[in-house]
Amino acid sequence: MKLRNLTIALAAIVVSGGAFAQSKGGAGDYPSRPVRFITPAAPGGTTDQLARLFSARMTEIWKQQVIVDNRASASGVLAAELTAQAAPDGYTLFLPYHQHTINAALLPKLPYHPINDFTPITQLTAAGLILVIHPSSPPKNFKEFLDWTRNYKGDLNFGSAGIGSGGHLAGELFKQMTGVKATHIPYKGTGPALTGLLGQEYQFNFMGLLAGSQMHRQGRLRALAVTTLKRSPGLPELPTVAESGIPGFEVAGWYGVFAPPKLPAPLVTKVHDTLVKILKEPEIQKIIFNQGAEGVGNSTEEFRKYLVADLDKWKKVVKASGAKAY
Repeated sequence: MKLRNLTIALAAIVVSGGAFAQSKGGAGDYPSRPVRFITPAAPGGTTDQLARLFSARMTEIWKQQVIVDNRASASGVLAAELTAQAAPDGYTLFLPYHQHTINAALLPKLPYHPINDFTPITQLTAAGLILVIHPSSPPKNFKEFLDWTRNYKGDLNFGSAGIGSGGHLAGELFKQMTGVKATHIPYKGTGPALTGLLGQEYQFNFMGLLAGSQMHRQGRLRALAVTTLKRSPGLPELPTVAESGIPGFEVAGWYGVFAPPKLPAPLVTKVHDTLVKILKEPEIQKIIFNQGAEGVGNSTEEFRKYLVADLDKWKKVVKASGAKAY
């Protein structure tokens, strides 16, 4: 009888200990229910497509549904705020892009800190921009372009998809690092900005690598350089801005996965390792490459350091440029 009671007591200790470990953030049987994957974009765009690509594979690997929750709003603030306020239990994940850190530079009264109020998990992708001009413009390469802009006669303008966009801030960084005087013309999206350049409403644009490279290959635009520190695998013949006359110039868009603040380490590890595993799959790599990007999959600490540097860079650029959000 005493042996039976002792056995029951030990079993209870084991069970309660397991429950305690799970309550304290042990990965345990996580996930044991559906996971919400918040994206700051409407259905159909690149952000949404990436979220659905990864959520589908996470569902297969975890044998538990990962549901994409589209929370489109101005600059993705709503989606970020929902994540920052969610429970740190692993059942809310967030997939933003570089606008997440840019917002903190443009919108000083955000209801959250873009890094401290989240748990960065890993950077999924990185993609540079491509400097393009109208094919009738004189410069045939970046060095000629630099001389052309520095000695431009008349009103020199550059266009972008809007205030605070990657193309806008890349143009401002270019101005600050070269001393070139140019006026920013914001458009309402990439399409209108592209139409404006084709119509020669302005002189240059730092635009998305995928769209810009396609127009370059069609001969409708002339591509001069990419904004990453390394040449793009998809356009190896194009030099970087940094190697062509502006050392240290770098603008890279990114997508990454975050969780609410204070997510326990075992859950961070499980989510991180799953995402990195997916990134290594050849089919996933092919899809990312076809979107003009590269897979990353860095450690959580590396991603955090990258975000800190990214935020610091854009705060300085925005302050020096005087750019303000509408």
